[in-house]
Amino acid sequence: MPMSRRWIAAAAAAVALTAFVPFSAAAQTAPPDAPAATPAGDGTFLLTIFLKHDESKPLPKINQQLAEQGFYKAFPPPGVEVVSWYVMMGVGQVVTLRVPAGRLREVNRAIEETAWGGYRTEFYPTYDYKALAEQARERNGK
Repeated sequence: MPMSRRWIAAAAAAVALTAFVPFSAAAQTAPPDAPAATPAGDGTFLLTIFLKHDESKPLPKINQQLAEQGFYKAFPPPGVEVVSWYVMMGVGQVVTLRVPAGRLREVNRAIEETAWGGYRTEFYPTYDYKALAEQARERNGK
């Protein structure tokens, strides 16, 4: 499903907000096993993509279709960082990317051209909240 104008506007707003939201140095400190938070103003944003399995096809058929369509070569595009990539049982795969704002269309096209048919997709602008949530829990007595 193509991204709507509303979604693109929301992603652009999320990118714009990263340049203006002040965080203390302590708020940006995350545990060593956590992905690094996006520094404010670096021109990137996090994008979480749900790659939902087409349950009408067995996994070998999905993987064959993805290979034939070039998914494994095209996704993610070069220069787009994979922050995490998990299998969510019963859903499919959940991939979080760090995307330079000017490369959003390229990520979308890689999905449209190579993942559709094997996966249904959903896109969500995302931000790292783990360190801030941990601080709030500590301040408020867990």
